[in-house]
Amino acid sequence: MRVSTQSFYEQSRAGMDSQQSSLLRVQQQLGAGTKILAPSDDPLGATRALAVSQSIALNAQYSTSRGQATQTLTLEENALQSVTTLLQSIKSSVIQAGNGTMGDADRAAIATVLQSNLAQLQGLANTDDGNGQFLFAGFKSGSAPFVGQADGSIKYAGDQGQRLVQVDVSRQMAGTDDGRSIFQSVQGGAGYVSSSPVGNTGSGVFSSTSVVDVTDPNYGKNFVISFPTATTYTVTTQTSPPITTAPATYASGAPIQFGGLQISISGAPAANDTFNVAPAKNAGVDVFAALSDVITALKTPVNNAGPAGQALVLNALSTANRKITNALDNVLTVRSSIGSRLHELDALTVTGDSRNLSNKSYLSGLQDLDYASAMGEFYQRQTALQASQQSFVKIQKIALFNYL
Repeated sequence: MRVSTQSFYEQSRAGMDSQQSSLLRVQQQLGAGTKILAPSDDPLGATRALAVSQSIALNAQYSTSRGQATQTLTLEENALQSVTTLLQSIKSSVIQAGNGTMGDADRAAIATVLQSNLAQLQGLANTDDGNGQFLFAGFKSGSAPFVGQADGSIKYAGDQGQRLVQVDVSRQMAGTDDGRSIFQSVQGGAGYVSSSPVGNTGSGVFSSTSVVDVTDPNYGKNFVISFPTATTYTVTTQTSPPITTAPATYASGAPIQFGGLQISISGAPAANDTFNVAPAKNAGVDVFAALSDVITALKTPVNNAGPAGQALVLNALSTANRKITNALDNVLTVRSSIGSRLHELDALTVTGDSRNLSNKSYLSGLQDLDYASAMGEFYQRQTALQASQQSFVKIQKIALFNYL
């Protein structure tokens, strides 16, 4: 069969072009370090590699989010640890102020210390992250959440928003805690708070309230113990309409039971004196207000006010101690929640790192180049191309006249 010169050239060129293309492809693989230069090289492998790459990128985002959440929650924990220490110190001062040997000057000195503690507490409640974002402001993190007012009170200017952070595929986590839930809230089991109005004129001093029957139908309501006379009392349940018991004979220190609760009052209440007993959530839950109230009480001179003045101070201290204890318990509960979230973030980080390592290993198997094999293929194709080129050069010089 005769092969024309043109056909010979075309076949030779096509063969060398194919070999050169194969050699170029291996060169590109070596340069890129991957065996998939285009989806057409391995459609299934390319699809899988894309999916795994997206998973790796998403996992990196979760890792960044976990890092940010860990940083913020750690700052919160550090601030609330300081708050815990401060509230414990405040409780000690309040208990000390109730010592019967204390005079007006002593109580005023403690009030000065507590005034400094109040400013310190406000500063901790206004802790920021170092970038001007306040930790306990909710969504209004650009401005300080606890703001002093002209009347000396401290008001919350933030909101109750919690910034949720996507820390894993199916896990959103609260990365912040709002100030109202920390400093102006109590736990559901905080119990009751007793108090007496500053208008009382007798020397009645109440004890702590204890729970004796949670099944009582009036348990959980507000109550007022009133003294229509110095020797009788009534208990009014603050329902709608209010329900008042018949007058009972008062005995100093004797237990008074109502609504599943028990309290005792000692001393000599005067006619028209009252004592309030309310669930903690209804008795004022603002720790700043509680601290301000006890400072005011300690600054009030009572040395010359007799037993009635002493009773007002002791009752104010008892109320403040109960409220500060509730505030401390609430802070500890929030800290427990923060600790749980930090622990979970650590666990998610371990899982995420393991997933990332697995994904990268799988991606490497899909697309990474085997350099030893590729170099062998490169030299093989290079040799084949050179042989084809040399054969073509030699064959094209052959003619019949060379043999005549």
